[in-house]
Amino acid sequence: MAWTVVRIVFGVAVALVVYVIGAQMLRKFHVAPPAEPDPEDIQPVELHFRCIVCGAEVTMTAAQEDPEAPRHCREDMVLVAEGPA
Repeated sequence: MAWTVVRIVFGVAVALVVYVIGAQMLRKFHVAPPAEPDPEDIQPVELHFRCIVCGAEVTMTAAQEDPEAPRHCREDMVLVAEGPA
């Protein structure tokens, strides 16, 4: 009987330790979203990008000053055409 109580207490203690460690690890993944851009800083653009890995294409129609190339397949996309804004 005493051995069963010890095993239950030990099991609850291990479960509590696993829960606390897991909760702390998940809390570290919380990242705040980036701040919203000011609508007055957004300018019309017409930029066409292509992924060098898979060939996916993106057309950017609005951006802040000097936009960076988007990423796809973990690589920066290449600017293929710049149309009139």
